[in-house]
Amino acid sequence: MNMNTVTLTTDFGLADGYAGIMHGVIRGICPNVFIVDLTHQVPPQDVRSAAYLLYTAYPYFPADTTHCIVVDPGVGTARRAVAVETRRGRFVAPDNGVLSYVLAREPVTTAVNLTDPRYHLPHVSQTFHGRDIFAPVTAHLACRVPLIDLGEPATELTTFPVPGISATPGNTLAGQVIHVDRFGNLITSIGHLLWHGDELLVQPAFPIPGREKDDPWPPSFSANKARIHIGGQLIKGIQPTYGAVLPGELLALVGSAGHLEIALADGNAAKALDLGAGDQVILEVNGR
Repeated sequence: MNMNTVTLTTDFGLADGYAGIMHGVIRGICPNVFIVDLTHQVPPQDVRSAAYLLYTAYPYFPADTTHCIVVDPGVGTARRAVAVETRRGRFVAPDNGVLSYVLAREPVTTAVNLTDPRYHLPHVSQTFHGRDIFAPVTAHLACRVPLIDLGEPATELTTFPVPGISATPGNTLAGQVIHVDRFGNLITSIGHLLWHGDELLVQPAFPIPGREKDDPWPPSFSANKARIHIGGQLIKGIQPTYGAVLPGELLALVGSAGHLEIALADGNAAKALDLGAGDQVILEVNGR
């Protein structure tokens, strides 16, 4: 039996029945679907966190996966509901920037506004489009309804500027914190960092305006010589693991998503440094 994969990403939490209801709607329309709960613990209304979490996850799913994202502070307003197709999957979401990281990396092949009521539930609530629009549309896509049948073409999708890397004089790279995980690790926009022995190569995770494809930058550099400046602190070197320093020490490392992270061994770096998304980080690649 062919089972089509769907992922769900919401800020609904698990105390209420909202996430489970979406499961029920999807299975009622497409019984053979395989549903993966990516997370229902996105901080409430935090569109940027949802965008980052989706970015770290979608490459690990089959290319025909349908990803449903419902972090929707504008539910019931004039914001659009959309479905987007790329070479790496289909995405069903409110048009509020939650797809920004995906769209920065994946060219769109088709995008539509979800305006055809045939693919919604018969009665649409003003406050639960996850149940009444996004879940049924996701189910129909998983059961091979063509995306173009769901509504009229969508143009000028809403995105926010994706934080990246800028090169500064003195052989340094500047970025910012883009996410704080549940352990308090500060994940930055400086990525991707790829280990090659004791060296690190920077391969920007997102296109850099004005940079030609064959430019010699980004550099490779010695992890031991790197110096990281963040929140008034200086961290020497980039470590391979969280356990490379003593408990209570700050460290920098390359996280599982390939981005520079700042962590506190056996602690919470975000709380210790009182930092969060948007705060600046500077990486000296040839520090002393």
